[in-house]
Amino acid sequence: MQQLQRREFLLSAGTAAGVLLLDRYGPVAFAQEAGKVVPWSDQPPPVPPPAQAVIKNLGSWESLDTWITPNDRFFSIGHYEWPKIDPAKWKLDVGGDVGTPLSLTLDDLKAKPHQRVNYTLECSGSNGLPFFTSGIGNAEWGGTSLADILTAARVKSKAIEVVFFGADQGTEVLRAGTPLELKFTANFARAMSIKDAMNPANLLCYEMNGEALPADHGAPVRLIAPGWYGVANVKWLRHIEVRDTPFMNRFMGRDYVTVREERRDGETVVVESSVGPCLLKSAPARVTLNDGHYRIAGMAWGPVPIAAVEVKVDGGPWMKAELAKADKSPFAWRFWHLDWTATPGEHAITSRAIDAAGNVQPAMDDPMIANKKTYWESNGQIARRVRIM
Repeated sequence: MQQLQRREFLLSAGTAAGVLLLDRYGPVAFAQEAGKVVPWSDQPPPVPPPAQAVIKNLGSWESLDTWITPNDRFFSIGHYEWPKIDPAKWKLDVGGDVGTPLSLTLDDLKAKPHQRVNYTLECSGSNGLPFFTSGIGNAEWGGTSLADILTAARVKSKAIEVVFFGADQGTEVLRAGTPLELKFTANFARAMSIKDAMNPANLLCYEMNGEALPADHGAPVRLIAPGWYGVANVKWLRHIEVRDTPFMNRFMGRDYVTVREERRDGETVVVESSVGPCLLKSAPARVTLNDGHYRIAGMAWGPVPIAAVEVKVDGGPWMKAELAKADKSPFAWRFWHLDWTATPGEHAITSRAIDAAGNVQPAMDDPMIANKKTYWESNGQIARRVRIM
C-alpha cells in the first residue's frame, strides 16, 4: 500500500468501525473491522502442478480485502515463457495498414501525455475451474493513450483490426500425430476491431499502482483495455499491426473460445465465439464476525456500472446488499456488504449483481451458463458455503 498517494481517513456509517481508507479514486480497503474472518468451508483445491507453471500469485477471495490490489498480491498468467526485457533496448513497432509507421522507445511513450485508469482485470477462466476461483484484481494503470498512437500512425481507411503481439513465444502444433502435422513458433497475440482499439480508455501501460510495471505483469509495456477480459490485455508488448483482414491464431480461434449449445428453430446448434469484453459478475468474498454480528461482503463488476447486488442465504429470498460509495472509474469493481443474522450450521451464500442497464447476473441453471461447454466467461452466480458455530 506504500505506493498509494493522497490517503485520507473518512468516517462511513456503513462500516463496523466507522473508518474507510480512500485514495484518489475511491475506497481502498474494507472497513477496518475488529472482528475476524469466518473461513469458507468449501475451500478450492490447490492449483495443480501443470497449471502452476502458467499461473502466479493466485490468492483466495478472503485475501482480496483492498479496493486497490497491491502489485505483490496481483495474479498473473503466462501462456509461453515469461520473457525478461531490457527497458533501455525495448522498442514498440506500429505498422501494417498505416500511413506513418512508428518505432517508439519507452522514453518516447513517457514523453507523451500521461493518463491513468482504475480497472478490474479478470481472467476469462476465473471460476471456470475448481481451483481457479479468484483470478481477478483491481489496479491503477498508468501510461499513454493507445488511440493517440494509432492516430499518429494514420490508420488507413480500409483497415478493420489491430493486432497486439507480445514478446512471449512458444511452439504450436497443428493436427498433431497426423501426416498433416505442422509445428511452428508463434508469439502471443490478440486482435480487436479498429473501433474497440480506439477507445480512449485503452493504454500503452508502463505503470501499475504508481510504480514501474512489474516484469510478471508485462514490463516494460503492456496493453490495458478496460472492460475486456485479461487475455485481451497483451503483456510484454512488442509490435502493433493494423490489418485489413481478420487475424486468426491460437488465442483468437482455437483457444479462449467459448463453445455453447443454443436452440434455434427447434434444433440444437453449437456456437463458438472468441472471448471478448468482460461480463456482469459478483462474488461473496468473506464473512466476518464482530461482537456477535455477522457480515457478508464481496465485490461486483461488469461492462456497465453496478446498480445493485442481492444476496441469498440457502433457499431464502434475495436480500439487497449495501453498495460502497461509487468510485470514479466505470471499469473498477464495487464493494458491497450485507449484515446477516446467522444461525448455527452450514449455509450456502449466493450473490447476484444487477447493472444500470437492468441486466442480472445469470444463475448457474440459466441456459447461457448451463449450455456452455467450456470454462471461459463463467459469470454465473457464485455460491459459497460457510459453517456457523
